[in-house]
Amino acid sequence: MNFIKRIYFFTVSLFFLFAALASTVTAQENKTILFFGDSITAGYGLSEEQAYPALIEQKIDSLDLPYDVVNAGLSGETTAGGARRVDWILQQDIALFVLGLGGNDGLRGIDPSNTRQNLQTIIDKVREQKPAATIVLAGMEAPPNLGETYTTQFRQVFADLAEENQLTFMPFLLEDVAGIRELNQPDGIHPTAEGQKIIAENLWEILRPLIDDAE
Repeated sequence: MNFIKRIYFFTVSLFFLFAALASTVTAQENKTILFFGDSITAGYGLSEEQAYPALIEQKIDSLDLPYDVVNAGLSGETTAGGARRVDWILQQDIALFVLGLGGNDGLRGIDPSNTRQNLQTIIDKVREQKPAATIVLAGMEAPPNLGETYTTQFRQVFADLAEENQLTFMPFLLEDVAGIRELNQPDGIHPTAEGQKIIAENLWEILRPLIDDAE
């Protein structure tokens, strides 16, 4: 009887061991999509599950695609802060790097040339440390009260960087959301859950072809 029990427990143990190994191999095979941004990416004022990176992760999971999503959004982050923080973020394997910084630079009226330099630094570091990663740049807009000259220069920073670095480009992360009262929280800056859904849908149209091409 004891011998039979030993055989049983040995068999069960082997089953769970192989299951764990299979799970580990599957996880190792998954690629990572990293969203590097500010409070918009972090989902300020909402639960983590309502932020657009989590909504994109839901799409990925529903299609059983071999990708994991990392939300590296940090509320209040500027491009300067991102340039300092990115080295730590790049310690993991990354297949797609979605760069969504710049909103706080615009709100603070930071010189667009500084924003450009900081974003270029981030792009250069990603290219140097993760040369196989595809970079997606999401543009931002400055508030109109800063004047037409500033807002035009600020907007152009993102378009120029995308062209010069040959990046996949989303001209405005908050397209179809910014300025629409019912899609933003009372501060008029941060999207509601519905606003985050629109961001996810718009960004998914850009990410899905990149994912398909990588398969």
